[in-house]
Amino acid sequence: MSASSLPLPFPAVVARLRTAGCVFAEDEARLILATARTPAGLRAMVDRRAAGLPLEHVLGWADFRGLRISVDAGVFVPRRRTEFLVDQAEALARPGAVVVDLCCGSGALGAALASTLDEVELYAADIDPAAVRCARRNVEAVGGTVYEGDLYDPLPAALRGRVDVLLANVPYVPTEEVELLPPEARVHEARVALDGGADGLDVLRRVTAEAGGWLTPGGSLLFETSGRQAPSAMAIVADDGLKPRLAECDELDATVIVGTRPSASSS
Repeated sequence: MSASSLPLPFPAVVARLRTAGCVFAEDEARLILATARTPAGLRAMVDRRAAGLPLEHVLGWADFRGLRISVDAGVFVPRRRTEFLVDQAEALARPGAVVVDLCCGSGALGAALASTLDEVELYAADIDPAAVRCARRNVEAVGGTVYEGDLYDPLPAALRGRVDVLLANVPYVPTEEVELLPPEARVHEARVALDGGADGLDVLRRVTAEAGGWLTPGGSLLFETSGRQAPSAMAIVADDGLKPRLAECDELDATVIVGTRPSASSS
């Protein structure tokens, strides 16, 4: 459907979005016009975006590392900075790697990594049923399996000691700071995907406490955190027997910590 055939032409959509405070109104208008299937659908999408819904929830998808990731209403939207985490994982992974994506949300991280590697054995899990439904579309498309449950609980026991790459997109916003987030996140994404507890590191502690038992020797846990939290997060990783390494990307304002289980040959 071309923009000219719709009751809301491009300039009108741009004007409506700009009035609603959308900074990138022109870019968003192009995406909405390209995605809408009917005139009624177009009007509904513009109305939803003008009302403050995240663009990705309006479109039904997010662009993540060149993939179109399905994102349902209420599901955590993958951030561009998190592409750096996948970059770090790709540098570590080998063809045929066993990959687990914990706190998977839409499944974007696991799906993106699997799309770049050969014969990946991919598993993902999330506690939020809405996220699991969404992740199944994205993860199963690359041959993976998604489980519903709390962190490691739903994973097959046979994975213990076999995981090469453990992605954990843990929530790391301190509870008192959740209310300071932009409305697009605070209002429209599940709180369980944002709230990391008093210091933002509660979920991370639970992940690292068991990570060593799931990783293969030489396997790595990767997670995102803030620069402010990085020293504490690295200490948590080290206390749980993993060797921490800090990776940062100024361009994306991304901070990633890699915790590696020592191999038998490590001194």
